[in-house]
Amino acid sequence: MPPNNDSHCIPISSPDEFTPLNQQHARTDSTNTFHEFINIHDRSESTIELHRHLTLFDLVCVGVGATVGSGIYVVTGLIAHTLAGPATFISWTLAGCAACLSGLCYAEQGGRFPSAGSTYVYAKETLGETVAVIAGACLTLEYVGSASAVARSWGDKVVEYVRSLEGNSDSDGLSYLLMILEPGMGINPCAFMVSAAAVLLLLNGVKESKFITNLFTTLNVALLLFMAGTALILAKAENLSPLIPPQFGVSGIVRGATSSFFGYIGFDEICCIAGEAVDPAKNMPRAIIYTLVVVTSLYITASIGLVGMVPFEDISETSGFPNGFRYRGLDWAAQVAAIGELVALPFVVLVTIMAQPRLQYAMAKDDILPAVFAQTDDMGNLIYGLKISGVLMTVVATLIPFSHLDDLISSGILIAFTITDASVILVRQRSPESKPNLLKNLLSAFVAGSLSSGFLLRTWIGFGQTGGGVRFMTVICCLTTMTCGYLMATRCERVAEPNKELFLTPFVPTLPLAGIFINLYLITQLETTGLLMIGGYVLVTLGSYWYSKANVNVQRFSKDHPERLISLKKEQMS
Repeated sequence: MPPNNDSHCIPISSPDEFTPLNQQHARTDSTNTFHEFINIHDRSESTIELHRHLTLFDLVCVGVGATVGSGIYVVTGLIAHTLAGPATFISWTLAGCAACLSGLCYAEQGGRFPSAGSTYVYAKETLGETVAVIAGACLTLEYVGSASAVARSWGDKVVEYVRSLEGNSDSDGLSYLLMILEPGMGINPCAFMVSAAAVLLLLNGVKESKFITNLFTTLNVALLLFMAGTALILAKAENLSPLIPPQFGVSGIVRGATSSFFGYIGFDEICCIAGEAVDPAKNMPRAIIYTLVVVTSLYITASIGLVGMVPFEDISETSGFPNGFRYRGLDWAAQVAAIGELVALPFVVLVTIMAQPRLQYAMAKDDILPAVFAQTDDMGNLIYGLKISGVLMTVVATLIPFSHLDDLISSGILIAFTITDASVILVRQRSPESKPNLLKNLLSAFVAGSLSSGFLLRTWIGFGQTGGGVRFMTVICCLTTMTCGYLMATRCERVAEPNKELFLTPFVPTLPLAGIFINLYLITQLETTGLLMIGGYVLVTLGSYWYSKANVNVQRFSKDHPERLISLKKEQMS
């Protein structure tokens, strides 16, 4: 592949540099396997020279820039109005705690695997190709899906802004403009325009520039601080009472936490550029942790300000802060917030979709996706993968409302978090020699138990089913799940870490297991439609993968054994 001369472009690392762990176990003992595994990082760096120019500040700007805008601009108003009311900040706090647990696991794996692919690479090296395919599908939701959702939200905000101008003007021109911007049937022309513009900019050579990223992130955070600070000044105590509205209850807060995971997209943006980080072993963990602290603090502060400024029944689902300022009579603040959102969100779309071609490249090099996704132009850019993912993003953003995308994307992110948590356990623990499959079996049982516990807790707490049978089953299932975790901690040995500079997730396996349980519990709180959507999405992904793999095996067999294929056909005919 010809080298890319743009020093600000993220270089591509091929996943072929890595040797799957399951193959390593087949030819080495467990100790040597782990040493080989740890040295993957060194082998990858010796194979490909990376221009390491991203400082800690640059990494934090990428993480915050790809994360914080979508959360406050897009979902805070929706959660406050429909799910949690004044307790929206509790939803963000719960989601932030869960994100911190998984974030520490990402911090370790980001330093261990400094290449494109993120959770997909972690899964392929520890859990096998099938789980890696699920991870890749969930990351596609995270990149293409979230970019589509943000683009759609931007289109909705343009309509809201023009409608607000129409209310203050007698011009018929704005009415005609609204007819164009809102033609009906769920079509959003503005979402089409911003999606297409982002793809065209990338196709014409707009790369990840440190200066542009840092500038937009700084301006974005300044705007958010202005919005949150002004809202807090206007807050009234009566708007926060009751803190938990009876129509929402505790289950609404938990549902809000699940939906708010849409606002925690950003870790993979940092992990995907680990190959360009200066001193990644130290700066990657710090960048992820600092990003979490900044983002969660902004979310909590902004949500308290919004629900304190406006009664939750009157909060706009699509344009919370601008309409909130307008509700309180501060038209100038509404204009600043509205224009700021319209300027900031296209940048979030641009940054988010940038990572998808690299994921497709990694999967294509492993023969999971067609080879076209690994094809580059003369400058080494993944132009064909960008075109395909860009068209998909544009179609989804134009035709599908944001409310239908939020739960699907959030659940995909939670699954990706869960896979990353599990991958940390598998590289830090090992089964005893007498029971070589004990660790994976216990981990599988823990995942199944977490899902079952989540559904039972939802039935008990969320639906108010307090019968003795429900309580008994819930307690037994939770205890069984905890027992699996305890056995992992006591029966499976810890593996020594030879790389002293690598950040290690603390309290393994307890902390990753806590992350897995919380992530899966939050998934079980989705509405039935959301559960069916994510379940169907995963099943279709696996079905397509298995069908494709079967066809490849048939083609290889016919190529290697043509005489056997002819014989089989003759037997069938007879």
